[in-house]
Amino acid sequence: MNNPFKPLAMVLATSALALALAPQSAAQAEALRGTIVVDGSSTVYPITEAAAAAFRKEYPNVNITVAVSGTGGGFKRFAVGETDISDASRPIKPKEFLQAKENGVGFLELPVALDGLSVVLNLQNDWVHQLTVEDLKAIYLEDGKARKWSDLNPEWPNHVIKVYSPGTDSGTFDYFKEVVAGDKGSFRPDMSVSEDDNVLVTGVYGDKYAIGYFGASYYFENQDKLRAAPIVNPNTKKAVLPTPENVVSGDYAPLSRPLFLYVNVESLRRPAMKKFIDFYLENAGKFATKVQYVPTSDKISAMAKSFLKKRKTGTVFVTMVQNDGAPVFAKRELSLDQAYTEANLLPSK
Repeated sequence: MNNPFKPLAMVLATSALALALAPQSAAQAEALRGTIVVDGSSTVYPITEAAAAAFRKEYPNVNITVAVSGTGGGFKRFAVGETDISDASRPIKPKEFLQAKENGVGFLELPVALDGLSVVLNLQNDWVHQLTVEDLKAIYLEDGKARKWSDLNPEWPNHVIKVYSPGTDSGTFDYFKEVVAGDKGSFRPDMSVSEDDNVLVTGVYGDKYAIGYFGASYYFENQDKLRAAPIVNPNTKKAVLPTPENVVSGDYAPLSRPLFLYVNVESLRRPAMKKFIDFYLENAGKFATKVQYVPTSDKISAMAKSFLKKRKTGTVFVTMVQNDGAPVFAKRELSLDQAYTEANLLPSK
């Protein structure tokens, strides 16, 4: 015969268990303590700070500091073991990889979002409706021919173009330079540069004839002060804005790029650090969207979580090649989707 009180007993037992576990979970959250040091890209900063702020609410006794010294500056500290996480708006370079390897710093390479690097203009600029990569070369390169807007188009104002750029330690600078200058070109020496994107916003906002560039998040935050220049896709010949849809589809080319966390694998031995990285990756898409970046694909997200779970250290963007019979590190020229596999991973330790 069935016991009519059994369902009620199960409900009461379940409720009692939930009540017993709730204080324990809160106590565990309170008990988690530690310090996590992050430095690097100003472009990745908004995502990491959003993740850190959300994590602090759940684990108030974990101290997470997020500094901004640019991608290159962040890697300098990371490669000698000074930081737990390096925010990066470009992949690690061969020389940075070698430095980390020589110092015994094993790391995980984790893509967390996509970005459309945005070329921005003053709101009063009503003459530029699109720019090509060749136009950007003419404006930004040392041997470029455009020092006034009229040099690009005689119908445009005969005024000097005030040029703004992130600093040379910035991954944004590196990526833009790679697209515009290539390996051999050099940027003009009279640019106004800053590692602080807000300084660039202020500069372009204050000069009708100015131009600058930075990550899409800062453009989206400042659309009341600046406008983005549509960039002509070299393949389709269409002028495209850096909207999330265009970044995901690849239409915003060639200025779309992945954003990364580089994580010291030894730091993951600390419970607070492990909990934070698990939390960050699990919610990376949400944080990216919150600060107006673009989440990575499900495939890349799953691979990053797999690398983390298996502690797969190293980079997929550096490879070994032979140079005069000697093995050397070189950059791997592949897109994120092509490169990010275990088969391409060059171990860092």
